[in-house]
Parts: sequence; structure tokens; C-alpha cells
Amino acid sequence: MAAPSSPGSGYTDPSLDTWDFSSPLISLWINRFYIYLGFAFGISLWICFQIVIRKQLFIFKGKNSKDKSVPKATRDLMTNGYISLQKKDILVSGVKIFYGSQTGTAKGFAASLAEAVTSLGLPVAVINLQEYDPDDHLVEEVTSKNVCAFVVATYTDGRPTESAEWFCKWLEEASSDFRFGKTYLKGMRYAVFGLGNSAYANHFNKVGKNVDKWLWMLGAHRVVARGEGDCDVVKSKHGSIEADFRVWKTKFISRLQALRKGERKPCGGNCKKGQCESSAEEEPFESTSEEESGTEDHQNLNSVVDVEDLGKIMNCVKKEKREKEHQEEKSTLVRNAVKGEASERRAMITPALREALTKQGYQLIGSHSGVKLCRWTKSMLRGRGGCYKHTFYGIESHRCMETTPSLACANKCVFCWRHHTNPVGTEWRWKMDQPEMILKEAIENHQSMIKQFKGVPGVREDRFEEGMMVKHCALSLVGEPIMYPEINRFLKLLHECKISSFLVTNAQFPVEIRNLKPVTQLYVSVDASTKDSLKKIDRPLFKDFWQRFLNSLKALAAKQQRTVYRLTLVKAWNVDELQAYAELVSLGNPDFIEVKGVTYCGESSASSLTMANVPWHEEVVHFVRELVALIPNYEIACEHEHSNCLLIAHTRFKIDGEWWTWIDYNRFQELVQEYEDSGGLTNFSAKDYVAKTPLWALFGASERGFDPKDTRYQRKNKSKDISGC
Repeated sequence: MAAPSSPGSGYTDPSLDTWDFSSPLISLWINRFYIYLGFAFGISLWICFQIVIRKQLFIFKGKNSKDKSVPKATRDLMTNGYISLQKKDILVSGVKIFYGSQTGTAKGFAASLAEAVTSLGLPVAVINLQEYDPDDHLVEEVTSKNVCAFVVATYTDGRPTESAEWFCKWLEEASSDFRFGKTYLKGMRYAVFGLGNSAYANHFNKVGKNVDKWLWMLGAHRVVARGEGDCDVVKSKHGSIEADFRVWKTKFISRLQALRKGERKPCGGNCKKGQCESSAEEEPFESTSEEESGTEDHQNLNSVVDVEDLGKIMNCVKKEKREKEHQEEKSTLVRNAVKGEASERRAMITPALREALTKQGYQLIGSHSGVKLCRWTKSMLRGRGGCYKHTFYGIESHRCMETTPSLACANKCVFCWRHHTNPVGTEWRWKMDQPEMILKEAIENHQSMIKQFKGVPGVREDRFEEGMMVKHCALSLVGEPIMYPEINRFLKLLHECKISSFLVTNAQFPVEIRNLKPVTQLYVSVDASTKDSLKKIDRPLFKDFWQRFLNSLKALAAKQQRTVYRLTLVKAWNVDELQAYAELVSLGNPDFIEVKGVTYCGESSASSLTMANVPWHEEVVHFVRELVALIPNYEIACEHEHSNCLLIAHTRFKIDGEWWTWIDYNRFQELVQEYEDSGGLTNFSAKDYVAKTPLWALFGASERGFDPKDTRYQRKNKSKDISGC
């Protein structure tokens, strides 16, 4: 073994020389544990850094997403974690409710809507369109942040009511005037509810539709779908016009609440993930963007198609298929509903109508009939005189029951003494009660009303007892009794009870007149003698009203029992058409013609009549004299001054120089019984049951039609004599 070298010697350790060049590697190897630890620590730091960065990025994106879901108006309100009330944007400042009403229904709906809006804490103003100048104020609604609701009714021939006439005229002209343009009302928000009657098919809710259209044409934005109220309870979507309005009002209030919160239109559920692409309300007279794109895609199916667009087109085709299937399903439901309509018909008398008629003194029977005590019945119970039928035909007014089996009518006459509270229609589409029930309850209700006069000062005991036994029935209370499908059965029941029948029809149902069985006396109302004046006065529902009117008069001429024309004179409306009246008389050849001045029933928003339209008795006499001069074989027979009424009779009822206009009621009952027993083979005529007219009832007599058996009553402090109550 070699000895180690001493210092200074040239000897070197060979093992050391071998590792000198790799000493750093040895250091790394020796310290490898610390190196691994450093790497691990670095990687850990990098991972932690990445986690923190990603977390911060996730939070930022989440916050941004939330901000997008919150309406901009709400984000603007956020300040340091709380809402600043001072900077709060007002999205709905209030509601203005405009109404155009004729009978007061639209006005009532406007008041009801105002109450609902007030409950939300919003300012509300109810404005009569008659007192509103759109030229000066309508444009203010563009920047007012109000929501404007229009409650408008449709009147005769699809025209607006008098109160809304100027507003509608201005709106129509503005919508077609280029000086206003399509953006004149841009920014205005509105909603429309229309009132109408679907019986007038050509004009149903025409005013509501027009107001909606004209506002849209001027750039206004509809916030809720137009509501359409229907007075026809059969066709009304919800059973009555009141129910139609309640449904629309609920939608309007709900939409109003959404607008206050700044919400967009709620998703219909047909969009992806429930998020609608467009928040715009459905526009009534222009297709939506979706419809336009759908149409465009459909039109391009036959053109060159890009492969990238193929999926979109297929989706469109599938969507159309689904919509078609939905429409077919809906149509099937409608057809099934129509099939079941007969078994599920609605009652003619709605709760609102029942309340209105009850207030007027009607005793309602079942779902479509009524009875009411006539003022002449009360008058004769007291011995103060009877009605003109007592003078002309000898009925006992205190034993007369005024009723109707149908409250519905096919006209809306300007002089209607019921102020149009009754329903209208052109055919029977309501539930039907049996005639036995109607007659039974009519008599019971009539007797109940008579009982209320027991012990009343002035009521004659003998007439009170007689009044409890009904002898006559005037089917002229209201409506069109001939519309009732079982009218012939009802008449037969009356005659079996020894009750005479006086039936009045408005000359719009010629087939029913022809099919009518014998009536004691059949009336046809002849309210005008020309097509234009009849339309103006009667305001009929039928399009072919004039032909129906003429056919009804022809059908009347074929009747063998007593027939009557009833003319109601309305001053300045129908008193100058004498020659035309004469031609109508020759068409129907009636036994009698009653000419009566119109009765003013007080102010009514449903009619423009005033006391100025009521002719004086002397004017009625003058008219009758001139009419008689134009119609051969007719003369003036009787007069009832108090009713402002005269009777023209055919000369065949003037026997040996004496008038026989009265009726032998017992003889009529015998004849109608023979008719029924023979199955209609044994007929009879008007002259078979006549009775002599007393002298006091004749025209020109000093009594002027007042029965001398009664005592004429003169109201205190009045110079004119009156009878009745």
C-alpha cells in the first residue's frame, strides 16, 4: 500500500481526481430530497394560483349573468348593496280610463276598472270621451308613462256612441293622415275593451276594433289583448257581458302589475328553456317577427336551400305541423261544443238582467218569462177608469194580466218603454221553460200583486174580487212573445183557462205569424212606413228586416181572426208618411188600426227621444183624419183621449150604422174550443165574436173614451184630468 504523499510532494489521490469534474451532480444527488421538495412546492403554488384565478373568473361570470337576468331598470337602482329610493325609475305613473257609453254600461265598467286600479296604489282618472279633446291631449300620453284603457260601446249600425263620436272621428282621420305618421303615438301604451251584441253580426264590437286599429296605426303599443264583451248571453264567451269584462279586467290588472315591475311579457312556454325571443305584445293588424320569418322560410322551400339552413327549415315544418294538429284539435272541441249546445243552453235572464228587471217591478218566471202589474189594472181597481183596450174592445182592465213568455226582442226601438234592459236576438237559443209552468206562475204572481191592494184606500171590493180571476192576457209586456217556440201551446193553455189572448208582434217573424193558431186579437206594430224610417226607429237586428216586415203584413192578411195594425206616432220621425202608411194598410188589410202618440218614458241614455217628440192629442186626431181619407173602407170608430189614442175600424164592423168593435169573449171561447175539438177543421172569423160598442166609447162622444161607470180622478194642483195611478 502506497504511503500518502506529504505536502509539497507531487503525489495526488487518484480517487479524488476521478470525481472532480462531476462534483455539481454529486451535490444534486446528495441534496435531491430538497430539490424534489422545491419542485413540489412550486407546483403546489402554481396549482393554487390557477384555482384562485379560475374561481375569481367564475364569480365574475356569475355576477355578470345575474346582472343580465335583472332588468336594466332594476340594476340602475342598485347602489352599494341597497336600492336608492331617490333614484327609482317610475315605469307606470298612472292609468287613464276613457269611456264612450250610451246606456251607462261602459261607464259602469270604467268605474269598476278604476276601483281595481286604485287598489294597486296607482293614480287613476276616469274620463268621458265627450269631454276629451284628442287633438290637444292625446299626444301627451306618449311621454306620460300612463297606461290608457278605452272602454267603448258600439251603437246603431256599428257607429260609436254620441259621447265617443268626435274622438273616433278624429282618431280615424289621424290614422290615415300622412302628417301624423306611423310614429305619432309611439311610446303610448293602451288597452281596449269593446261592448257590443253579436246579434248584430256585421257590426259586432266594430267601435272597439276600430279604436284598437287606429291607435296601433299611429304607433301606440297595446299592452293586453283587446276584450270583446257580448250582450248576447248565448254567444258570450263567459255567459254575459259582465263576465266578459271581469275576465278582461283581471288580465289587464295582471299586466299592469307586470309593467310596474319592469317585466317583459311572460313566456308562453313555447320557446327554448322558457325564454321568449321577443317581449313585444302581439300586434293586432301586423304579423309578428316569428310569423314573418316562418312565412319567409315557407316561401323559400321551393328555392335553392343552403345545407346549413336545412335544420332551421325542418324545425319550421315541424312547428307548422304541430300548430295544424292543435288547430284541428281545437276545431273538434268547438264542433263537440256545438253538438252539445242544445242540452247546455244558457238562461236568457242573467243575474245582472234579473236585478235590473226586478228593480223595475217585474216578477220573473223561470229563465225567460215575466209578468208585471199594469197601471191601468191599478186604476180600474180603484174605479178611476180603464185603458184604451177597455174603450175599444171591452176588456176589463182590472182582470187583465200583462205578461210575456219571451223577454227577448229582435228590435231595439227608440221609444222602447223598457229602456232596452231586455235581451235581443234573432232566434231562440236559450234554455226553454214549459208553457204549463210559465202560465201557472204568471197567474200566481199576478194574483200575488193584486192581493197587495187589499184594503188600499179607494180600491173597490167587487173589482178586487174580480181582479183575482184573470180573464184577459196581454202578451205585450216586453220582448217578442212569438219567438217563444211553444207559443201555440201557451195560447191553447190560455184559452183552456177561459183567458182571452191579445198578442203583439214586431213584424219580423212572418213564418211564425203564418203558423200561429187562433188568437183573440193579433197585433202587428207598424212603427214606420218606409225602409229608412223603420231602420231608424225600430233599429232591427235582421239584415232583411224590410222584407220580413212586408211578409209579416201579408201573413196577417191571411188570418181569419181579429187583426190590428198598431201605429206609434213619433213627432218629427214618422208623422209625414201618410201615403206610405196607406199602401201598407192595403197590404195587410187589418180589421183595425190603432194610432197612438208615443209615450215619453223619461230620459234614457238608450234613446234620444224627448217630450218634444210626443204629439198632442189634437195632432194625432189630425193625422188620423188625413190617413182615413187615403184608405177606402175605413173610418174613425173610437177614441181614448187620456191614452192619446184613436181606433180606425174597417167598415165591415159597422153594422146597420152602428159600430161593433167590442168582443164577445164568451163566444170566442166557444169558437176556439170548437176549433180545437175539430183539430183545426172548424175555423171562424172576426165577425163571429163581435159585440156592440157603447156610445161613450165612440169617436166624438163627450166622454172622450172615459167609461161613465168610473169616476174621473183629477190630481191636485193640475188643470188637466188624468186617470190611472
